[in-house]
Amino acid sequence: MTSSAPEDVDVVLPCLNEAEALPWVLDRIPPGWRALVVDNSSTDGSADIARELGATVVHEPRRGFGAAGHAGLTAASAETVCFCDCDASLDPALLVPFVREVRGGEADLVLGRRRSQGRGVWPAHARAGNIALALMLRRRTGLRLHDLGPLRAARREALLALGLTDRRSGYPLQMVVRAADAGWRVTEHDVPYLPRSGASKVTGTWRGTWQAVRDMSRVLAEQPVTPAATAARARGGTRR
Repeated sequence: MTSSAPEDVDVVLPCLNEAEALPWVLDRIPPGWRALVVDNSSTDGSADIARELGATVVHEPRRGFGAAGHAGLTAASAETVCFCDCDASLDPALLVPFVREVRGGEADLVLGRRRSQGRGVWPAHARAGNIALALMLRRRTGLRLHDLGPLRAARREALLALGLTDRRSGYPLQMVVRAADAGWRVTEHDVPYLPRSGASKVTGTWRGTWQAVRDMSRVLAEQPVTPAATAARARGGTRR
């Protein structure tokens, strides 16, 4: 392993028919980190490709981003767990400073704020939905975030202690909401958002975007939950 990448890190990669993108994504995993490709019932051989490329494959038959993401989290064993889309729109190598920030006690949850690299990378309807949710999140939690992107890092035990229950599109938001309720320090950093490989399963259409917004609106309507186990959160400190 190179000295630039912290040790003991698992990267959860929810995957549904990403055979084309997998080689690039897995090649960008920092040396020594473990890639957990969560196959969400792919039909294009994604699981076999991931296995051939050295990734650990976790099978989750229940469709849904949350189902796949949480299956990866529960299968992880490293001290620090990262999340990244598996469609080549985000570079998992960018997670190295995220992990350092968590390990250094500067933050409990680090998120990537997506910055489009070219026209058409982030459809207008998806971007509008994301902005609206960020504003609702600010009213609900006080966190001044601009994006709810999938590139993120936190400590595994602390994430499990949040007791996440959403298994659909609301999973990434529920993670942030419950982290805020538990007093976590949440930070956000700009990351390049690249043209994805293939069509989006969630925000590629107005209907998909609306479903995602509806799922996330339900999460925002939840009463604050602070599990007793969040005492095992990453570090002490106050929320920003």
